[in-house]
Amino acid sequence: MLDEPMYNPLLSYEENYERGPFGEFQQPAVLKRAGEPRFSFVGEKVWQPFGIPAGPLVNGKYVKAALDTGFDLPVYKTVRTHAYKSHPWPNVLPVHVEGDLPAGGVKLTAGEEYTQPLSITNSFGVPSMPPDVWQPDLADCVRYAKPGQLVIGSYQGTLPERGGGVTEYIEDFRRGARLMLETGVKAVEVNFSCPNEGTANLLCFDTERSRVVVEAIREELGATPLLIKVAYFKDDTKLRELIRNIGPYVSAISSINTISAEVRKADGEQALPGEGRLMSGVCGASIRWAGLEMVQKLARLRDELGLSYEICGVGGVTVAEDYAAYRAAGADAVMSATGAMWNPALAEEIWNENEEARA
Repeated sequence: MLDEPMYNPLLSYEENYERGPFGEFQQPAVLKRAGEPRFSFVGEKVWQPFGIPAGPLVNGKYVKAALDTGFDLPVYKTVRTHAYKSHPWPNVLPVHVEGDLPAGGVKLTAGEEYTQPLSITNSFGVPSMPPDVWQPDLADCVRYAKPGQLVIGSYQGTLPERGGGVTEYIEDFRRGARLMLETGVKAVEVNFSCPNEGTANLLCFDTERSRVVVEAIREELGATPLLIKVAYFKDDTKLRELIRNIGPYVSAISSINTISAEVRKADGEQALPGEGRLMSGVCGASIRWAGLEMVQKLARLRDELGLSYEICGVGGVTVAEDYAAYRAAGADAVMSATGAMWNPALAEEIWNENEEARA
């Protein structure tokens, strides 16, 4: 049985921003713990290395509800250095996938009901409020976090709309890092995994551009932990080259985001209206295999290249057993987006089964 989701797919992004969160996240019961936190992530003590990645937590109200319900590593939704509109509604639709969703060339049909095993497609376009809105909101979330919890701020760079080029693009990443630091966040994530401004569509598939961007961000952040969100890599050679170039500069690597698929309605019409939205990201149970595989690859590369970054596993975590599987695969931390959206008790369920954390 699926609970009412914290983000209501029947409403626009703007309506969710203003009126949400929904369901049990509206008036959450606070998960209380005793003793001292036994885990750490990017140098910060945490009760449980489990949280919600950038996406569902669209503002401070959502982040605070996540903290109250035991998601100790919530990521404030990816922002930009300026206001940016969301794609039009609908933004979230259920999709039915038999087993695992292959990476590439898949055609899916959008449904009308959200059922287990849960997989969805989402298409937002990484909207953002202007900094004078998101900066104080994020700063308030940082202050709200209790000992043993870490709020992470996520952002991405944007190509200039009129003229400009690589220099302006790098400067936008620099400015974003400075804006993040002004909020007081103790860790910053940069999104390299959405269809945006890399020369190969996803920035993480453009190794040289990724290296230049990461170097610039590291100069701005100083000692503040830096996380990089990357997509699923089919090509192990390309992944190795990326990690060899950016690994020395980052504190942690988070993976994966979604797997893209062509999504249509039952009548064959494009499910998500608008140019460029026939292909959209799929997340949920059907991509768990890809997230686990990337964690294993990142752990192996860390050892082979003599690097020290931590690994945050994301993708298809919907039940407590999924958390355990990610940890066994080598994840230092685990996050759930789709699973947490429909099950606000997921962190508590994992906590109750995680004897090491409660010992």
